[in-house]
Amino acid sequence: MQLRSMAKINLALDITGKRPDGYHDVRMIMQTICLYDEIELERKNTPGVCMESNVPFLPTDGRNLAVRAADILLKAFDIPEGVGIKLNKRIPVAAGLAGGSSNAAAVLVGMNHLFSLGLSEKELMQYGLQLGADVPYCIMRGTALAEGIGEVLTPLPEIPPCHILIGKPPVSVSTKYVYEHYDMAQNVKHPDVDGMLQAIYDGSLDGIVSRMENVLEQVTVPAYPVIEEIRTLMLRYGAAGARMSGSGPTVFGIFEDREMAEKAAAALRAGKLANRVYLTRPFQIGRERKS
Repeated sequence: MQLRSMAKINLALDITGKRPDGYHDVRMIMQTICLYDEIELERKNTPGVCMESNVPFLPTDGRNLAVRAADILLKAFDIPEGVGIKLNKRIPVAAGLAGGSSNAAAVLVGMNHLFSLGLSEKELMQYGLQLGADVPYCIMRGTALAEGIGEVLTPLPEIPPCHILIGKPPVSVSTKYVYEHYDMAQNVKHPDVDGMLQAIYDGSLDGIVSRMENVLEQVTVPAYPVIEEIRTLMLRYGAAGARMSGSGPTVFGIFEDREMAEKAAAALRAGKLANRVYLTRPFQIGRERKS
């Protein structure tokens, strides 16, 4: 079985509080994009999960969310067979694009079909939550409001067509570091999530882009100034808006004109600000707008 495991960006990311267990309450607008890893699943006579990847440094044992996703369903349904996973990774690792969560989501969906388990999307999302807060969203995909720790999801209409430029600088960011230091941040500028929701229902790309905000930038950008350099370049080359995705360090820019987006991509590569550059678009699943 061949699967596409798609990346996401955060059009808006707000933190509304911290729980006693250390998790943060969030309010985010998530968007799936057409940048994806390729996953191949194969039933095996040998029990257990075996995985191989095109990325040498990526773990292929129980530390990998895709392996854990397969293992959860094998055990939950007492499946005597095993499964082989081949991962062709394109989404940058540890980049704020939910690559690992997306891999786990794709494996859960694939296992459901491969072994005819008959699980609903809601049931798959419950298994996904055992693996991480982003996994349920990565199962649902599209445009969505995420609340709670990210697991309370409200599907939204698709955003208007546009071009999305992705630029990941050659730095690694610790999500744990970002969230720990966010707790000490002062004078945080919070996004207008309600305003963005209305803009999505209105089908206004300008209204969406003008409200893009990510509170975690106030931690990550001072530690990694290259993020702001990438954002500034995208805006200079005609992006309607540009922001960091997740806890970073990846920056995305929204363009209405493809030619401008291509010039910005070329400038990013030439300036060596980003070592991974992709031009893509929103993934659309045909949700209708409601007034």
